Amino acid sequence: MKKFVFILSTIALFSFAQQTMAQKKSIVEIAVGNEDFSTLVTALKAADLVGALQGDGPFTVFAPTNDAFAKIDSKALGNLLKPENKKALANILTYHVVSGKIPASGVASALKKGNGKTKITMLNGTGLTVMQKDGKIWLKDQNGNYSQIVTTDIMASNGVVHVIDTVVMPE
Repeated sequence: MKKFVFILSTIALFSFAQQTMAQKKSIVEIAVGNEDFSTLVTALKAADLVGALQGDGPFTVFAPTNDAFAKIDSKALGNLLKPENKKALANILTYHVVSGKIPASGVASALKKGNGKTKITMLNGTGLTVMQKDGKIWLKDQNGNYSQIVTTDIMASNGVVHVIDTVVMPE
């Protein structure tokens, strides 16, 4: 019995330590440390937004995975990453960021108040709709396209990251 309690305590302590270590990393450090965000990191560098997202924040980032970026035509994505398109890329990337820390519980509260739908203002100044549909949480961009939130509450020292499966696009 003592051995079981010791093992359980060790597992709990290890889990807490991992979560604490993750919270000491900035949003950018979390993205850099996860190979599923390599395209996002490349885009952040191309748009010169790395420094901003390493700042104090807090920020809420809806982070598209590499698979989400793969849904964009490769030629179009390649063009966005060019230096002459830095402003357009920054506009798209800041459409994935909210000023302030909004954990999943905050999103759920807003959805409850809004009867399953709420609008949030993104860092680029435009709106994005968050909605509950089929028991899942979705983002609806200004063009009517949807992105599912697939992972929530990756806590960072300067905010929170929610992972999405499709890049959302402003008008």
